[in-house]
Order: sequence, then structure tokens, then C-alpha cells
Amino acid sequence: MNVDGTPDRRWWKEAVVYQIYPRSFNDSDGDGVGDLRGITEKVDYLDALGVDVVWLCPVYESPNADNGYDISDYRSIAAAFGTMADWEELLSALHARGMRLLMDLVVNHTSDEHEWFRRSRRREDGYGEYYYWRDGDVNGDGERVPPNDWGSFMGGSAWTYDDTRGQWYLHLFDEKQPDLNWRNPDVRDEIASLVDWWLERGIDGFRIDAINYISKPDGLPDGTADREPRGIEVFSHGPRIHEYLRELYERTFSNYDVMTVAEMADTTVEMADRYLGEDGDGLDMIFHFEHMDVDVGPRGRFDPEGWGEWSLPEFKAIMSRWQSDLGENAWNAQYLGNHDQPRIVSRFGDDGTYRVESAKLLATFLLTARGTPFVYQGEEIGMTNDDFRRLAALDDPMTVGAVEEALDAGRADSYDELREFVNHVSRDHARTPMQWSDAQNAGFTAGEPWFPLNANYPEINVEAARADERSVWHHYRRLVDLRHEEDVLVYGEYDLLLPDDERLYAYTRTFGDERVLVVLDWSDEPATFDSGVVDAGARAVLCSNYDDSPPDPSGREFRPYEAVVYRI
Repeated sequence: MNVDGTPDRRWWKEAVVYQIYPRSFNDSDGDGVGDLRGITEKVDYLDALGVDVVWLCPVYESPNADNGYDISDYRSIAAAFGTMADWEELLSALHARGMRLLMDLVVNHTSDEHEWFRRSRRREDGYGEYYYWRDGDVNGDGERVPPNDWGSFMGGSAWTYDDTRGQWYLHLFDEKQPDLNWRNPDVRDEIASLVDWWLERGIDGFRIDAINYISKPDGLPDGTADREPRGIEVFSHGPRIHEYLRELYERTFSNYDVMTVAEMADTTVEMADRYLGEDGDGLDMIFHFEHMDVDVGPRGRFDPEGWGEWSLPEFKAIMSRWQSDLGENAWNAQYLGNHDQPRIVSRFGDDGTYRVESAKLLATFLLTARGTPFVYQGEEIGMTNDDFRRLAALDDPMTVGAVEEALDAGRADSYDELREFVNHVSRDHARTPMQWSDAQNAGFTAGEPWFPLNANYPEINVEAARADERSVWHHYRRLVDLRHEEDVLVYGEYDLLLPDDERLYAYTRTFGDERVLVVLDWSDEPATFDSGVVDAGARAVLCSNYDDSPPDPSGREFRPYEAVVYRI
């Protein structure tokens, strides 16, 4: 809020963001891989849905060890996605319709095929310290031992020995994704330069990948906690991270009217304020992971023990902290899924009997809670998880690495024992191609898809959803319109009701004299709303996922996955 009590209005607070995974969105040339022209073909579709911002996952030149998050040239478009002219056409098409474009900024690491790394491994002048190079030890058997015990998010050690340089290099992700050494001011100069290069081309901001790992502690000490990957408590949120982010903000973002949202695992509400706003490190929002960890094992997401169980009161407590406990001028990024997470209706809803109802409930929560909502492609039609029956069916190196590590450690004897776990956590669920129609290959491509489609596309697809006024798609569209119309859903205060209720998630949003009540029966059973938890008054239904929700919730029984937004 401003000093005079008026809201601190920013375009990115009022926006709805739609995330596109280009490889799986729409293929224009029949090679089986989604591309930039394919996205441009669907700009009118995005406009019809009502979204304001498109976040584009990486389309830069890359050998694709991690589907584009291993960048070999930050200023070039990968041939599989098209050309720079194709990218410019997409940007122009979005801007012509009043939509904006976020690019993905991946600067914790590069590809090992980036020119910086090639020069660094050869110890060329000026490039020797662009990455983390260290000598290791030799054990009693004469075998090389890594410099420390840190593990990779992809499984195994976070270190790989390079014969050319004769040293180990650090990679918190795939071995083809060496970590940049942000201690080196030349590296920070390079990053600021490429950020300015893209901003000058007219983009509207960045989603910033894995940025909480850019500062490593002195001496790179061993890990101490029983977590995966090993050492995460040491290399996450390192000692100079605020210095680095503030410097980048002052050199780049502060000079433009743009939006920044940073991916930051292991971030608590208490930590967030220092990163956010002009009084912090200049970031507009962060993607925290607390709610993404509500159903994971005690040792981390890819721990095949203790996963899958979650309770609504725990989920409400997490989400409410982020709704209510951020600093007065901090802002929240509201999301339930993305390219790194399973499909939300399979994870947090019911992808069987109540797929439509629960997908609409999730949409209602996403678009009425406080913060900028991020919708991932396919959520708007209720796309579901697939069933990966064999290890060979997986593409995601993070999931494959977790499976192989579990088998090697003896925590499982076969993939079959891990199949249910894999089908709960795999990032591949979000990467099955977009389901446009019931035509061959779901209308995604005229060729052979780069990754198999979910077999349910004849029933779940955009064409069918847009033809049905009661579909998940139309519910999203109505909610997007409602959020655009109602300041209370953007700037209103959030107050949780019934924190311990196992089935109902209810809250109010209040902005001046405006007040909205949201009631969600987040279960497959009826649940009665206690009329005593909110003041009585004139009520109207602003949005509901059932056709006949009455205008007064007092004492009434809500049906399975019923979601209603009331004006009080």
C-alpha cells in the first residue's frame, strides 16, 4: 500500500500469466517439436482465454541435455524452435494484442558447450575462473575423489572430472550444466550484458531460474543434513546472494518497466522480504516451493519413501503464510503447477470421477487468492498425469537419475517398485504435448511427436472444451475476466477461515468496502459450511463450478469439489 492507503498498482500485479513449454505447445512444421511459429499460431487462443502475459520457457541455442535449460548461446534461437525473426514475430503478435512476454533467464549454469566453458576448460586468459574448478583427492585404491560430497539434482555427484583441464568442475544439475562462478566480476558483467540485450529487444521481463544457488560458501564445505541432493543446505542461499541480486537489479531491471519472478526453492516467508521490492534485492516475486513440498518424502522430492500424503490443513497453513505474512510491499507469485511439476488435477484434485469439478476448484483457488496467478499450459482444460510404465518411457533426467540412484542404493529392486512413485513426481507429466483436438496426435503435430501424448486426448482437448460452456476452459476464462474486473481479487487482504477443517478451504478477500468470500470443498465428500465463521449480509454468487449454487452459503452442504466465489 502507498502512504495514503491506496494500492501500489503495478501492471504485473493485475496480470494473469500463462506459461508455455515451447517443445510441447504447438508444432508448425511437422517435425514433432513445438516451435515459435506454432506459438504465434495460437496467440488468438491465448487472447480468447484472457491472459495478459506469456512466460516462454527457454528457446535459446542448447544441446538439450535438460530440455533447453542448458544454454550454449544466450543470444541465439535454437534451430528446432525457429529463427530470431520467428521470435520477433511472436513478440509483435503478443504486443499487438496487449499481451506481454517473459523470457526464461538461466544463469546459475550454462551448457558445457557454451563458448565460456570451452575456453575455461582450456584455461584461456580471462576465462579460467568462469566456473568452479577444483582439484580432488585420490583414495586408497588410487581412484579420483571429488572435492566435496555435494550431490546433483539429477542424481550422483555434483562434480565431474574434466580430462582437458585436469580438474573437477561443479554442476548442481546435469553434468552438461556447469555452474557459473558468480564470484568472478567478469561473469557478472557478462550476465548483466545479456539481460540488457534482451530487455532492449522489447521483452517485458524474466522468470529467473534456480537463482538461489548462485552464491557458494567459502571453501565449498561438505553437506551436513540428511537431505537430497547432498549439500543443499550449504549451497542454497549462499553468503553473497543478496549482493549479486541487488547489483543485477541496479544495473539492469531497475532501468525498465518489467516484471521479474525468481525460482527459489528452500525459501521461507521470513527470508522472502529481503529479496523482494525496491527495499530488498529488487525482485518483484519469487516462486517458493513450500506448497510443492507438502507431499514429498522427508529427504526431498525425489525420495521414494514417505511421499504422496498431504493434508488440507497443512496446505492451508503454508499458503496462508504466503498470503498474509509477506511484508507490506512484497508480492506473491501464485501457482500450483509448471513445467517441473506433475499435473495439478492429478496431484491436488481428482483426475477420475471429479476431474472437471476439481480442475475448476483449483482454478478458483489459483485466480482468487492473493498474488499474480501463473497458469501452466493444459491446466485450463484439466490435463492429467500420464502413466509411465517403463523407465525407458521417461525423458526427464531428474526423474531418471532419482530412479537409478534408488536402484543402485538398494532402496528398490526394480522400476516396477518405483512406478507409482515416478507417476506421482515426474516432471514428464507436464511435458506431454498440448491436447488441441481429437485429431491425430491431438492436433499438436503432423509428424511424430517428440514425446508421446497422453492417451486421453480424444476426451480432454481444447476443441471439445471450447465447445462446452460448462468446461474447465470456460471456467478459467470467466475467472480471468472476474479477476480483471474486481480489484478486491487483486489488492484485497486475505483472511483464512476454518484453518483446521479437513475438507473446506474458505477465505475472504477485503478491499475497502468490497468483500468476497471463497468457499472450496477440497474433497470428494460433502462438507457443511459453518455460518458462524463470517458475518452475515447480502450475498451474490460471482462464480461457481456447479450450475445451481445458492447465493447464501450459511449452514449449507457443499458438494464434492464445489467451489463458489460470493460477494458479501
